[in-house]
Amino acid sequence: MSVDGKQEYHKASNSLVFGGILTYISCLLLVMAFASPYWIQSYEETFSDFKHMGLWEYCFEEFRYPFYQFNTLFDGCHYIFSEKYYVLREWLLPGWLMVVQAFVTLALMLSFSSQIIIALELIRWPLEFVLMYEWLLSATAFIGNALAAVLLFLAVSIFGGECWRRDWLLYPNFNYLSWSYGFAVCSMFLHGIAAFLIYMDAKKGWEYRKESRNLVVQMHPNPGRNGYV
Repeated sequence: MSVDGKQEYHKASNSLVFGGILTYISCLLLVMAFASPYWIQSYEETFSDFKHMGLWEYCFEEFRYPFYQFNTLFDGCHYIFSEKYYVLREWLLPGWLMVVQAFVTLALMLSFSSQIIIALELIRWPLEFVLMYEWLLSATAFIGNALAAVLLFLAVSIFGGECWRRDWLLYPNFNYLSWSYGFAVCSMFLHGIAAFLIYMDAKKGWEYRKESRNLVVQMHPNPGRNGYV
């Protein structure tokens, strides 16, 4: 089939389009959760020395660490691996928090990778490769989104369960989970929904894989020209 001498090919499905939109939104939320220092913060009326923290940053106001032998004040917001927090790093970065950091980082990488694959499918580039292996590309994007959702579920579950430990931040009853944590939770759900939509596209692509292969062959009537036949 052809129109005006040009070969026709099927466009991206609605499932892939909506799945791509949700992947973009969920990744945007995840980036904000990843970078912002508001996973947990203290109630303003408690006048706590601890103000708020994120995966990579802590904020204090004239805080004295009781187990540090020198009378040093820790004030302001600083990167967790900065020289300012060198003496506190073992306390600020327990093992479970490093696991949360690792899970969120991996989820972000998977989300970005899925977006790249979906974008290539949507713009149909390279055309012949996408037509031949669209089901495989969608399946890969589905796995990336699904794994991101699982990793985020583990991250928010671990953080939500461990952030009230009394051997971590002092006076945990003065604190509450803040909007960065909420963004991570929302991103988890949206990644899961996006994974389902992209799975539907992969399933449809698998059913029509023979038609797509035939379409690519029709683009090159000379047998053996590009290795597809």
